[in-house]
Parts: sequence; C-alpha cells; structure tokens
Amino acid sequence: MMRWLSSLPRDKADILLLLLAAAMVLAPHALHLPPWLSVATAAPLLWRAIITVRGQRQPQLSVLAPLALLGIAGVYASYGSVLGRDAGVAMLALMLALKSLEMHGRRDIFVFVFLCFFLLLANFFHAQGILSAAWMLATVIVLLAALLSAQYGTLQPRMAQRLGLLGRMLALAIPLAAVMFLAVPRVDGPLWGVAPEGAQARTGLSDSMQPGAIASLALSGEPVFTARFSTTIPPQDQLYWRGVVLGDYDGATWTRRGAGRHAPASDSRIDITLEGQPSQYEVTLQASGQRRIFALDLPRSIERLPGNPYVVSSALEVLTIQPIASTVRYRASSQSRYRLQAGLSLTQQQPWLALPAGSNPRSVAWARALRGSGARALAPADAIAAVLEYFRRAPFRYTLQPPLLGKQGVDDFLFSTQAGFCEHYAGSFVVLMRAMGIPARVVTGYQGGLRNAADNSLSVRQSDAHAWSEVWLAGRGWVRVDPTSAVAPLRTERNLDAALPAAPSPLTAWRALAGLDGGAHGTIAAWRQQWQQAEHAWSSWVLDTTPQRQRAMLDSVKNLPARTLAFACAVLALLSAMAGVLVWWWQARQGDPLEALYAQFCRQQARRGYSRAPHEGPHGYAARLAAGKATPETHAAIAQFLAIYAAMKYGNANPYEQSRARHSLRRLLTQCR
Repeated sequence: MMRWLSSLPRDKADILLLLLAAAMVLAPHALHLPPWLSVATAAPLLWRAIITVRGQRQPQLSVLAPLALLGIAGVYASYGSVLGRDAGVAMLALMLALKSLEMHGRRDIFVFVFLCFFLLLANFFHAQGILSAAWMLATVIVLLAALLSAQYGTLQPRMAQRLGLLGRMLALAIPLAAVMFLAVPRVDGPLWGVAPEGAQARTGLSDSMQPGAIASLALSGEPVFTARFSTTIPPQDQLYWRGVVLGDYDGATWTRRGAGRHAPASDSRIDITLEGQPSQYEVTLQASGQRRIFALDLPRSIERLPGNPYVVSSALEVLTIQPIASTVRYRASSQSRYRLQAGLSLTQQQPWLALPAGSNPRSVAWARALRGSGARALAPADAIAAVLEYFRRAPFRYTLQPPLLGKQGVDDFLFSTQAGFCEHYAGSFVVLMRAMGIPARVVTGYQGGLRNAADNSLSVRQSDAHAWSEVWLAGRGWVRVDPTSAVAPLRTERNLDAALPAAPSPLTAWRALAGLDGGAHGTIAAWRQQWQQAEHAWSSWVLDTTPQRQRAMLDSVKNLPARTLAFACAVLALLSAMAGVLVWWWQARQGDPLEALYAQFCRQQARRGYSRAPHEGPHGYAARLAAGKATPETHAAIAQFLAIYAAMKYGNANPYEQSRARHSLRRLLTQCR
C-alpha cells in the first residue's frame, strides 16, 4: 500500500492520505449513525479517491448542492432536527464527506483536517475505553501526517524525517495534555452538559420480565460492572446482585410495582436486621442509560454518586435520579444474613398476593390443593419445600431454548413443556406461592461473576443475568428462594455453562473458547483477566478522574506542610533549569549545521592554497576559486556548493529545504577536493 502510494504523484498521494484519515475518523461513528448515513458518508470519500487516481475533474456545485440538501433532509427525517448532539454529529459527518469532493486549494485542505479533528473528538461521546483511545491516537498520527504533507506541498521530507517530526510533536503535546488533564478544572457532568440523547438501556434488564427476556442475554459477553472486594469474596451461591423487584403480574408479564406512575421514594422506615460480617467492595458500573445501581443482596450501605443521587425503594431497589450516562464508581457494603421487613401487616402483604382473575387456573388449583386448608394446611415453609420438591422430581429441564407457551403460560410450563430458563422457574414459583396465600415476588439482577484472583475482583457480564424469588415468612421477613437451583443447582453453585446440557453446541463451544464459562480451560480466559485488569486501571486513573477527585488531589497537595511544598517546588525548578542548560549546551555544541559545513569547505580549500579572506562573501569567494586550477568537475561542484550555501544563508528557506540543502552540501564536499 505504501509502495503504491509512493509511486503516485505527490498531490494525488496527499489527497489519498487525507481520505484515509477521514475514513479512520468516520469509522467509529458508523456504529451509531443510521445505516443510510454511513453509506452516504463513505460514498463521497470513495468517489473522490477514484477521481483522484484517474485524474478526473471534481463534481460541480450543481451536483454537490442537491446532494447536500438531500443529506440534510435525511438527517432531519432520522433525528427530527438538525441541531443537538446526535443530529449535529450526523451533519458534521455529512459535511466532511461532501467537503472531500470540493477540496481545491490548501485552505480547503486545512478546513477538511480541522473538521476531522472535531469529529474525532465527538467519537468520545460514545466510547472512552482503551481500544477507542488507541484508535483515536492512531487517527491523530495519520491526520498530522496528512497535515504535514499539505503544509510542505511538493517539497516532501523523507518518511523517516516525517515520522521524526511527528514524534517530536507528540512528545511536546503529551506532557502538556497530562498537565492539563490533572490541573485544569473540568465541568461536573457529561459533555455538552446533558445526558446522551435517546440513551437506550444497555444492561439488558428492564422494569419488566416475561418468558425469554433473560434467556436472550446468555450469549452476550458485554460487561455490566466489576466489583473489587477488600474482604473475602463470598461463595458463588451467595453472589446475588440485586436489581429490580417485580410485583405486578397480568398473566404474562411481570412488572415493577407502580412502574410508570412515580419513582420510588427513599423509605427511612424499612425494617432491617443485619447479622454477621459485611462484605466490602467497590463497583465500577458501565454506562447503561438506565437508573439502576447494583449491589450484593442485601445492600447495607452504598456510597452516594457525585452529581446523581439515588433513592431506595421499600423493596431495596436502588435507582439514581438521572440515567447513568458514563462509567460510575461507588463503594458498597452488603450482608448475606439479614431479616427484611419481618413485621409486615396484612394490608402491606396484600400487593404481594395479587393474581389476575382467571389466569393459569390449573396452577392455582394445584397449588391450593397442595397446601390444603384448615388444620391440615401446610405451614408456609413446608409448602415452599413441597413446590421445590416437585421441581426436583418432575422432568423439568433447564434450557435456553424452551418451547413456546400459550395464553396460560404458567400452566403450560408446569404441566406440559416443563422446560425453561430462570425467568420461567422464578415466575411460576411466585404464582404458586401467591395461590397458596404466601406473599411472594420476583427479583431480577445478576448471579455469580467471573473471578479474578489477581486483584480479588469479579467481572459481571450480561450472560450472568438471573431471576429468583422472594417469599415473606412471619418472623423472618423476605427470604430468598431460587427455584432454578432445584432444577439446575450448578447454575448458582458454579455458572451458567455448568448448568446447561453437556451436549456440544455452538453456544457452549463459543463460550468455552471465550472463557465466559469461568473455567480454567477457556482458551483466552487468562488474556481476558489481564484485559479486565487493564480496563479497570484505565477506568480508575483516566475515566474516573471526576471534578471531585481532581479537587481532592489538588487539596492533598495544598495541605502539604509548607517546607515539603517549598522543597518540592525547589526540586522541580532545579530539574527544569538543568534540562534547559542541557538543551542549551547541546545546541551550542552542535552549532549551526550550515555554518559547520561552510567552515569545513573553507578549511578544505585552504589546504589547496585558497584561504578565504575575512571580508570575502560566498559569491566573491566563488569567483576567486573559479580562476584557480582544478578540473571542470571540481569547479562545477565548488560553484554549486557556494550557490546553495548563499541561498540557504541569505534566503527564506523552510526547515525541510534547509535539511535537503545540507544533504546536498555534504555530498558536494567530497567533490570539491
């Protein structure tokens, strides 16, 4: 590729390099732009590349103007506006692509490059990870190379010189960027002061659950959060990350109580009794566009999020006021042994007993018959055990591909198909409990996580999504019951893959290869652990440098003792002075390379008997040397040497021209003897 580019005329190669830089800038945006707009931005770049290589004329304004108007209309149709963040980025992408078709002079090239830099910055609206930053850095290097090519024009430096100049530019820019990153105050909140427009939930869990909703996440390796423990990580079967509590049921779908009517209010009267030692950990939660905060069941305390406080419902759901638009970090403490709302009144129990009239009649009748009535009625704990025993004895299967259910879904599942995922077992169990008169609800969240012994952390991904049940027992409060464990105990004791059928399938093979099964046999599991550590470090030291953390860092410097601070300043000043002296000494030692070559030439001619007089300039010296005795080749080399020297000494040459001149002078020196 580079050899082919170097074989092209200089102006054509420069344009193609610019188009390559623009393609690198636009490539990440293709993940977020409408498909038609991605094609509409790629087509002009390809068009310009073809006409550049073929030497054809650029399209006229009469062609470009209708294309621009059509593109603007398309952006308006897609976003309902041409203003705002997403619509603005789409407009800039369209402008950049069309600008490539009307680049004529150097000014147009500079406008094109600056548009590229602006769109490059806009990429960080969507992704700020390590790979995104690496791609942005590579794009910046290509953009700077294109800018240098446009600046030098036909007088192009060699590739090594161009790379050296790029390296010096980055070496000067990176320390300045680091100082600005640490010291310059930053705004509190997302870029442009607002959360992402149209932010969509990416955690995979919503405020509702129906059959198949959680099973669809089993193939997703997308990270949700990482928890780094300062205490011992609890056993696998206790790693229940509480998310959403679902209490309303319409016969097919479970939803949060009061969903859509109002946000849950913080309830300071929640009755909780905690027992045992707490687990302490720090959670790094990825941006989701939702308001959900996850913590181990049962959360004891969660650190407040700067600029986005949270509220806690009576069911201990933790929801932020604003959608989570960027990676957040918080410390939390949880208890695995507790009593939650052990004293609910009959009125408070009623919402957790409701069932839609006429829904799943066979399941309701079977549950009531199983418990019995009067003096022979089973105690709640015995009724729960009886249902779990039914799950164990009957030929139930744990599968990601359950058969479709009819209108009476729980009836079909319990007595016909008997195959399902965690949402099938949790939902049907709660229906049976309510039919027996036992308050119950569904809880969705995540169960387990991939352990990383290197830093005592857990990585929780979409494939760890899970649903379980809670039942209310007098004197004990809400008690977690996971009916999935009765059918597939390995799901909670180990992981999802251990609970799936052992028969090979594309799903299990892919997850084993990727190491998502948590086993040591994963081909790239070790690499994934190292990558998770790198992502965590990047998030800790780069993405999580919030205004509050920045102020705390500066306050720690400000609060240093006066003597320590003065000593540190003196050391920095001394190091700066030493660096300046070294640079001055190196430059003085090197001297002017052009003058050094001229002095070497004068010494060479003096050995031939033609010393330069103090008053003699290069032209006078050249005239006197031309009258001396030498071969015609030597006279020509001498004349050319002094002509180049005079042009560089007294002309207005740019650095590249001076570099080429010095190279020519060194070559001519060997011919002037």
